[in-house]
Amino acid sequence: MAEITNIESLESVLEKHIPDEQLKEVKRLLFGKELKYITLISKLELCSAAVELAQKHSFEIKGYVFDAQYEQLRIAREVTVAIVQHSIVLPTTAAIEKQRKAIYEKIGNIVKAVATCNTNIICFQECWILCFDSICFEPAMPFAFCTRENLPWKEFAESAENGPTTAFCIQLAKMYNLVIISPILERDELHGDVIWNTAVVISNTGKVLGKTRKNHIPRVGDFNESTYYMEGNLGHPVFQTEFGKIAVNICYGRHHPQNWMMYGINGAEIVFNPSATVSGLSEPLWPIEARNAAIANSYFTCAINRVGSETFPNEFTSGDGKPAHNTFGHFYGSSYIAAPDGSRSEGLSRVSDGVLIAKIDLNLCRQIKDIWGFRMTQRLDLYAKCLNEVVSPDFKPLLKQ
Repeated sequence: MAEITNIESLESVLEKHIPDEQLKEVKRLLFGKELKYITLISKLELCSAAVELAQKHSFEIKGYVFDAQYEQLRIAREVTVAIVQHSIVLPTTAAIEKQRKAIYEKIGNIVKAVATCNTNIICFQECWILCFDSICFEPAMPFAFCTRENLPWKEFAESAENGPTTAFCIQLAKMYNLVIISPILERDELHGDVIWNTAVVISNTGKVLGKTRKNHIPRVGDFNESTYYMEGNLGHPVFQTEFGKIAVNICYGRHHPQNWMMYGINGAEIVFNPSATVSGLSEPLWPIEARNAAIANSYFTCAINRVGSETFPNEFTSGDGKPAHNTFGHFYGSSYIAAPDGSRSEGLSRVSDGVLIAKIDLNLCRQIKDIWGFRMTQRLDLYAKCLNEVVSPDFKPLLKQ
């Protein structure tokens, strides 16, 4: 049966068909504890300017509050984070500069809405790109790694340290007091012009705190990414910001529990997962993986996915035996935020641009560690010994017969 790509969201289907009294319990079972929804009249207000921008320019805006228990000796460590999902506007055949200009107004208004809500940290989806012009975001790059073509797609690659995107984000970070996570296609000019899938982290003072690279590269379906870049070589860095310790687990790395674990071991309190994934491949996994990581590692996770469909001028083939085609598939959005206690927000739309804003209390991370004791019972020594044996060339499975 063909997939249905025009369903707005799982939540919209539930709300349409389940009576209100039962719906509340269904959502509790699906999403954990009931979260406070940010509206104009609730505890954390989405300012009227943000709501008006969303209505005027047809993008979704949602907000939630993740509380922690009151403590006598620690004040609440409240942080406001925002994640953004968006589609391209012009077809992939359009000139690069035209693609950038066409999407400017849509994304620029989303960013303005985020800035008016006193957001502290913002993260964008995997592989977006900016035009250095005034104070505007212009993500324009299609997710073209399915094509295995060099041009024009590799023209989007730029220096993580000195490229126009980073220069622009520095300006924006200073202007709005924002920590910015900017996932780009990196051109490493100091090491032979090699390309990497990279996220640059910029502090709210405009300092480049560093970068991290995609640790796991897919070779599945249309995701032919190893044509462009290989596995990252920077490990699992965590970045100390004014608003907490953050990390970035790029896209396919979410399928590897050890990847999530290492960010937690290095002290992360929020891990962002900027992604680009399609409905025919991963949608059943999507609502589970980042949420599981939040539970297992006692930190917050922010899962961000691209939205929309992208068609390319030339057909391409995959390793799954399907006929040649020129459409990647439907990027299903559904971005969400999950907490260490297992609760999560509802997702953004499967079909529309949107921004999800959450006010979170980082004290919840330690509180959940104390309740569940996952770190205390983790037994890293046991697994370190076993894994050291596994990577040995003469390893033999511990199989008793």
